[in-house]
Amino acid sequence: MPGPAAGSICDVLPAAAALLGVPGAIDSLGLTDEIGDVDRVAVVLVDGMGWHLLPALAHDAPLVASVLSGSIGRMQRLVCTFPSTTPTSLVSLGTGAQPGEHGILGFTVNVPGTDRVLTHISWRDDPPHRQWQPLPTWFERLAGAGFDARAVLPVWFLGSGLTDAAYGGARFVSTNAADDYAELVTNELYAGPGLVYGYTAELDNAAHVFGIGSPEWHDAAARVDVLLSRLLEALPPTAALLVTADHGGLNVPPNARVDLDADPNLGAGVRVVAGEPRVRYLHTQPGAVGDVLATWTELLDGRADVRTREEAVASGIFGPVDPRHLDRIGDVVVICTGDAAVVATAHEPPETARLIGFHGAATAAELDIPLISVRG
Repeated sequence: MPGPAAGSICDVLPAAAALLGVPGAIDSLGLTDEIGDVDRVAVVLVDGMGWHLLPALAHDAPLVASVLSGSIGRMQRLVCTFPSTTPTSLVSLGTGAQPGEHGILGFTVNVPGTDRVLTHISWRDDPPHRQWQPLPTWFERLAGAGFDARAVLPVWFLGSGLTDAAYGGARFVSTNAADDYAELVTNELYAGPGLVYGYTAELDNAAHVFGIGSPEWHDAAARVDVLLSRLLEALPPTAALLVTADHGGLNVPPNARVDLDADPNLGAGVRVVAGEPRVRYLHTQPGAVGDVLATWTELLDGRADVRTREEAVASGIFGPVDPRHLDRIGDVVVICTGDAAVVATAHEPPETARLIGFHGAATAAELDIPLISVRG
């Protein structure tokens, strides 16, 4: 669709809260006028269901096809936050804040003052959750205003740092792989008024391992569509269903990959490598920022936008950056363009370099996400 996006992932939960009548919640997405009075809202995030992927998904997803045709619900184009990666987006969804404000600034980040790289999806107790991500979530705000807020999540998510950072304050309903997920979410909707949150990673997992457009990816799309269709069919008459995503993605061919650990020039002056293949944070040795910036700018010319931390922050790409979070961003920030990626075979698990689908950078294919809204 031409024109600017209607809003961002940060606007989804405030709009859902406004639908429920939470005092002070602002609906900047026009959902209250469209949907009307409801007493319960289901928000389902489909990991990796980018806006630009919807036409390809529709071949295997009748519900998505009906939404695209305009025969069911309403769809708006939103953007996720940068980097366009799951931990950052989930916390932007949960808090309604930009990454520079909440501090979850990438898939992996350097813990300031150390050489440690924190992988947010495996973060448990260190650093302390509230210290690392200090902002309240909308689940906390809902609960504080007397509204029930539930999150139906895999049991292994519970107690993690990322879960607390994104969904803290929710009443958790744990699930196992053998459970009927659609039934569990539906049961929570019928249990009483409030917000019910659901999440599925099936589509994104297939994109990473098999590639966007692969038979396995299309099979995953069909299963996700069945899940959403079942939720819609069982939706109570006083409920609304909101479906969104955390990012899009694209396939990166082997010849578009640069291995920073295979070129001594790229490793020169670099102390810590963080981020992910589409967005690299390079923490440099003392006094090496200028040399690292010049080398990466030359060697990745036409494949990446290379900036100092100060330039990246000043561009506004992270939103306002809390000074407490500033050092989590690399001294040099490498944002891939086109279909390029920077792998790090000596720094990351070998399976990372074997992935096919990627995201994290600032292209429309990665940033643009849908918001589908339907009333019961």
